[in-house]
Amino acid sequence: MKKLIHWYYKALELIVVLALAAMCLMVFGNVVLRHFFDSGINTSEELSRFMFIWLTFLGAIVAMREGGHLGVDMVVRRLSGWAQFAAVLLAQVVVLVCCAVLLWGLIRQHSLNVANTGMVTGISLSVVYSVAYLCAASIGILTLANIAKLLLGKITPASLIPTTDSD
Repeated sequence: MKKLIHWYYKALELIVVLALAAMCLMVFGNVVLRHFFDSGINTSEELSRFMFIWLTFLGAIVAMREGGHLGVDMVVRRLSGWAQFAAVLLAQVVVLVCCAVLLWGLIRQHSLNVANTGMVTGISLSVVYSVAYLCAASIGILTLANIAKLLLGKITPASLIPTTDSD
């Protein structure tokens, strides 16, 4: 199971890298075309916007796994014992609630996204925003796992607090 999870995140990282590379190529290509040839490719503009959406949501999943999201920890670091445990647990529950709200909103918005398409490409916006379902589910599952490990004593609250200091 751990190997499958590892490859899942490696696939997400690969998709993020490929999307970023494709976006750079399309945007740079359009800049060159507009500057030197007074033309451009409208499809590449729209596709790069759609890829940016995918890149953002997939990057959020990868950052969640690596503990790379921003956090305000100056209060939680000063706490100890049960107070720190409660604060970290509360933070994880809030993240889980946010994932549930995102998923609920996506489900309510789904019929609207199916009906709308990209102006140039004609791609259904349900395809574009389908990555948000994956994001809500993946981050929600990661958060549930963190809560379970925290409650079972398999990890300490301090391990869920970011360790990087700012200047």
